[in-house]
Amino acid sequence: MANKGDWVSIHVVVLTPEERAHAVLPEDTQKVPLEMWMHGYLCEDAEIGDTVQIITRTGREASGRLLEVNPCYTHSFGDHIPELQKAGDIARAILFGGES
Repeated sequence: MANKGDWVSIHVVVLTPEERAHAVLPEDTQKVPLEMWMHGYLCEDAEIGDTVQIITRTGREASGRLLEVNPCYTHSFGDHIPELQKAGDIARAILFGGES
């Protein structure tokens, strides 16, 4: 259960595959919908999966399928890659005249 005013995430299908501009898209992209995920404050009490209205941090109103209450960010920059760290050290030395 999500309550009015809760910070939530929603999912919206912006364009179905049929609505997309086929003339300018790669073939594999044409076959999938254009989707959007947004965060905002819930306008009314709802259950996960319901179609809901939200107000974003910038005051924009949007509607979509309720996915999660109090979502957190789970992205990262990926695993550590020693070769990229070494390349960064070399680039720093070239650009700024030596090791830091």
